[in-house]
Amino acid sequence: MTWKERRTVTILLCIAGALFLALLIVFGMIYRQGREEALAGHSAQPQDGAYTLTDPSGCTKLSYYNGAATLTFALDEDGKWAWADSPDFPLDDSTVVEIVETLSGLKYQQVLPAAEGEESYGLDNPSATLTATAGDGAAQNLTFGKTTTDGDSYYMMLNGDESTVYIVADTLVRLMQLPIYDMCTLPELPDLSEVNLRAITIQGSVPEASEGEAEGEEEPADSPEAQRPTVTLNARRSSGEGQPALWFDGSDNVTASALLQDLLYDLRTMSMAKCVDYHPSEEAEEICGFDHPDAILKVEYTVNGANATFTMRVGARMPDESGRYVQLDEDTTIYALSTDSVDSLMTISVTGMRGTAQAGGQAGDQGDTQE
Repeated sequence: MTWKERRTVTILLCIAGALFLALLIVFGMIYRQGREEALAGHSAQPQDGAYTLTDPSGCTKLSYYNGAATLTFALDEDGKWAWADSPDFPLDDSTVVEIVETLSGLKYQQVLPAAEGEESYGLDNPSATLTATAGDGAAQNLTFGKTTTDGDSYYMMLNGDESTVYIVADTLVRLMQLPIYDMCTLPELPDLSEVNLRAITIQGSVPEASEGEAEGEEEPADSPEAQRPTVTLNARRSSGEGQPALWFDGSDNVTASALLQDLLYDLRTMSMAKCVDYHPSEEAEEICGFDHPDAILKVEYTVNGANATFTMRVGARMPDESGRYVQLDEDTTIYALSTDSVDSLMTISVTGMRGTAQAGGQAGDQGDTQE
């Protein structure tokens, strides 16, 4: 074979090798893409380990079990999420929106074959489940097993496919742990600044002898509400509305009273700490002390030149002693109000305005411990 023939053969072999290498690269890419699509399902869109499980704009229903309760949400006519069990619940849907957005961009950290069985990953007894449903009825189902060794991730199964197990961050499960009442939009109280106030009435608890008669005895002639000790504070303004006022308890000028000033501050800064029970049962109301409230507050005030009234019923102390249960106006929802916001009110409900500062402090402690 001449050198020209050898050179031709060498060139042809190089070309064949290059073509073979190119084919290997192409087949490898095709295999990899096919493998990722198989792992992610038909709706998967592989991109740096990110699998789009649902489109946020297309998800119309979300239901999940968080290990303690099952919560279901649905989009209303205005495009806002509502709690399916109670559509009129004042839901702050920011957590639901965050769950859907997190779900839409969920990334796996690792993919494992389920060769060891569901028990090895805790998927036989799920710690949480989630179903996202689109408007056309198509659903994505996620099942979360136990946490990984570091506790920062979960084993997850997608759409009941037992052949593949994913490891994902704990972000979704943590969002799902928020109790429904912590998603409540708390009521915005009226502006009870002193310049708007006209009168404050505080009723104490019903005298113990009047709270109920022994079995077989007749009911008292007078209503228990009428027997509550009552303090009425009236604002008098010589220069018209919106001006500083002198406060009177009957004929007594109590403007300089530290207890009154504490009460005015509490009214001005008061806000609900959290929702405790929405549409409570009679039993729940009784447990929270609303069969015989420890105090009733009625505030007469002005708003935009019109007269208005704000009423708050104060129930029992909360078990952790962080505050008291309260109900507002005609709303039966039970809220929590911090102890700091109710101390002066409870002191006045027990001692009135005429006690000394020391007696007032002792009565305030008594008022917050009597149940």
